[in-house]
Amino acid sequence: MEKITLNKKFILGITLVSAMGGLLFGYDWVVIGGAKPFYERFFSIETIPHLQGWAMSSALIGCLVGAIISGYFSERFGRKKPLIAAAVLFTLSAIGTGSVNLFTPFIIYRLIGGLGIGLASAISPMYIAEIAPAKMRGRLVSINQLTIVIGILAAQVVNYLIADKVPANATDETILQSWNGQTGWRWMFWAETLPALSFFLLAFFIPESPRYLLKAQQSAKALQILRKIGGNKYALNEKQNIDGTLKNSSQKVNIKEVLSKELRPVLIIGIVLAAFQQWCGINVIFNYAEEIFTSAGYSVGDMLFNIVITGIVNLTFTLLAMQTVDRWGRRKLMLLGSAGLAVIYVLLGSCYFFNLKGIVVLIMVILAIATYAMSLAPITWVVLSEIFPNKVRGAAMAVATTALWLACFALTYTFPILNDLLEASGTFWLYAFICASGFLFIFKKLPETKGKSLEEVEASFNQKI
Repeated sequence: MEKITLNKKFILGITLVSAMGGLLFGYDWVVIGGAKPFYERFFSIETIPHLQGWAMSSALIGCLVGAIISGYFSERFGRKKPLIAAAVLFTLSAIGTGSVNLFTPFIIYRLIGGLGIGLASAISPMYIAEIAPAKMRGRLVSINQLTIVIGILAAQVVNYLIADKVPANATDETILQSWNGQTGWRWMFWAETLPALSFFLLAFFIPESPRYLLKAQQSAKALQILRKIGGNKYALNEKQNIDGTLKNSSQKVNIKEVLSKELRPVLIIGIVLAAFQQWCGINVIFNYAEEIFTSAGYSVGDMLFNIVITGIVNLTFTLLAMQTVDRWGRRKLMLLGSAGLAVIYVLLGSCYFFNLKGIVVLIMVILAIATYAMSLAPITWVVLSEIFPNKVRGAAMAVATTALWLACFALTYTFPILNDLLEASGTFWLYAFICASGFLFIFKKLPETKGKSLEEVEASFNQKI
């Protein structure tokens, strides 16, 4: 009997190239924070709150559009071409955002970058899941989250290295006329050009998803790629399994098929998990770090140092998640994360309620980020990339990713309002309730998927439904 030997170097190589979409996602998402004090003065919007908010959130509109169209493009053109398109969008955004002298073109290029994020966030994890052997899939899809975290940390480090130190007594005019105010903020965006161009060039060398090729009735090409992944026996077994899930399906996916009664239960699971990954509240800590740490008694300088600490913790525990996802399983880690965050938020809310400041709050924040980084952050993407049926995976992934970005917008938009109405203590207690609700949903609805092929996962959901 022929032994199956996986070509791990080839698998890892194409995974890393695809995951560069995650790296650029993380960088593009965070870089604007470091440039904010300087471009606001350059464009004279430092005293116009709605334009400040529009500059920070405009990319999110692009994310939503990118996520929505990712389903059509991934089903119509495959997984590879939209990844190349995302690389083009990241490159245009990086060059354009740093080159403009007017606010409106600045926003246009931020929207273009958001389109790239929306495409990459949906297609990169899906592509990796479709080329990965079952026993390695969790770790490989988690690489996409790892590169997002690395991209975030890279943006923070690049911003720190590029910016000249700003004197404590610097006026708006001094900052505007400084190197930071005229040129430095541009280099923060331009620094993304090198990885974006690298992603663009390398994406031409990765193969198309064999599952997409089989769906597009290109069996010879699919078998060739599957053989390169795991040899002839592996290729024939995978092809047989994939073909079994594609009976009576066409290459063109109808939205009615995605929303059909048959698929609705698994689509609801995907939408709820995607929204829960945002509404568990952790991104509030990243987006509103200044408010959270200063209200806990830290100065702005201390706050910046604390953000670096949280970035390192985020990276460390994402690496831990990669080591545990295929051993502990998706369901166990999702349950651990939702329960852990619920407890931590109760304690963090209590810190604010009883006016406990300083190191206690920092410890709670670090525990929350560590818990999120090894559970809900990477594992949600793993689950989303593997629970949808082969015949509608691209379109269904687009629906779930759109839900995720809508939830991200709702979370970011409502935090200042909730913080004003409920204060910090009540807001974190609300997030604790959401996390407890998420725990119950996962416990009741999410089966374990570790170690199963995508076709076996599909069959297990059909049985559950």
